Amino acid sequence: MAFSPAASLSRTRAGRALRRPQNWVQLAKFAAVGASGYVVNLVVYTALLRGAGFHYAAAATCSFLVAVTNNYLWNRLWTFHGERGHVAYQGARFFFVALLALIANLVALEVLIRLGLPEITAQAIAIVLVTPINFVGNKLWTFRRKR
Repeated sequence: MAFSPAASLSRTRAGRALRRPQNWVQLAKFAAVGASGYVVNLVVYTALLRGAGFHYAAAATCSFLVAVTNNYLWNRLWTFHGERGHVAYQGARFFFVALLALIANLVALEVLIRLGLPEITAQAIAIVLVTPINFVGNKLWTFRRKR
């Protein structure tokens, strides 16, 4: 019997999850919420950096906190509506995942700036780079279905 990566994947938890249409809908909703958070993050970051004279790391931290609040509310109310648990308990988990993503974002931002990218461009790229951390953490931990 020949080894088939596709056949092996289809038997795994990930393979079963990929065949469920509701997971793709949920991913699309998460991406839409993420896009709004992306815009919020960059607008606040630019305003703090250019308008208020913040250091890029402080501006990134503040803008991340504003965007993560936006994302939590929309993900709780829309994306993961069926998996809503206690608001404070879920909020604490969401904040923990966001904190990990913020740390990754700040590391990526620092590296990209040291490589010579402009601060706003570097932040735009850093946000995209850490998005998978947010989705996986929130899907599998913050908003996981209780069985």
